[in-house]
Order: sequence, then structure tokens, then C-alpha cells
Amino acid sequence: MLNRVILIGRLTRDPELKYTTNGTAVATFSLAVNRKFNKEETDFIDVVVWKGLAENCANYLGKGRLAAVEGRLQVRTYETKDGQKRKITEVVADDVRFLDKGGTGSSGSSKPFAARRDHDQWEDLGREVKLEDIDMVDRNEEEEIPF
Repeated sequence: MLNRVILIGRLTRDPELKYTTNGTAVATFSLAVNRKFNKEETDFIDVVVWKGLAENCANYLGKGRLAAVEGRLQVRTYETKDGQKRKITEVVADDVRFLDKGGTGSSGSSKPFAARRDHDQWEDLGREVKLEDIDMVDRNEEEEIPF
């Protein structure tokens, strides 16, 4: 049996970060995913993320940001305070990829990034590398390689 979900969409709200009683981080957010039928329609899908990934999502994602979510579909039931049974379907994410730079979403994040740096270490990821851009090191053939 297989239960695997891959979605790409934009966050409809900032992730909400909470901690369980034993200190485990859990974040929730909603993803707007477009689909085409007779016309373009949008599904709003709830996502749950745990542990360190939850903290990363809370720190680096915000409303309007484009993200890819991979995980499993979970259906659970609960009872409201007034005794009504409710059913919720959500994606429990194993992996979340941030697909755009901060602030480039439709509305950008409404909060500053907690760990923003002057230079984004992932900025060059995926760019083509040219041979002339690589610093070549001349070594004597007699010199020992350090590994």
C-alpha cells in the first residue's frame, strides 16, 4: 500500500508554531494549490509539520511563499466541546522545500525571517558552474594529497 502526497502551492497564512507538552515542535499552515478542470480552481490543503522542520517552516516561510510539500495524507476525527464529531484531512509533511526567495510571494511574509543573513547561502544553488569560475590549485606531483 502507498500513501504519498506531493503538492506545490502558496501558503495562505503564516505557519503557526506550537510545542507539545514534551517540547516537540509542531507547525501548521494551509497551502493553496491550483488545479485545472473546466476552469482553474484552487484547493486549500492543511499541512502539519513536526520537529526541526516545523521550526524551519515557522522561521522561513510566510503567507504567499511558494513551497513544495511531500508527505502522507492523514484523516482523523475529533469531538468538539459541544459533542459534535468532526473529521479533518491533512498532509503530514516529511519534507518541505522553499521554492522562492523570501518576500517574492504574492504578498511576501508579514514577519521578518528569524535567521536572515546578509548573504543567502543557498542563493547559488542550481546555477550553472563554468570552468573559468573555478579556482584551480597547482600542485606539485610530489606533494601528498591531504585525504
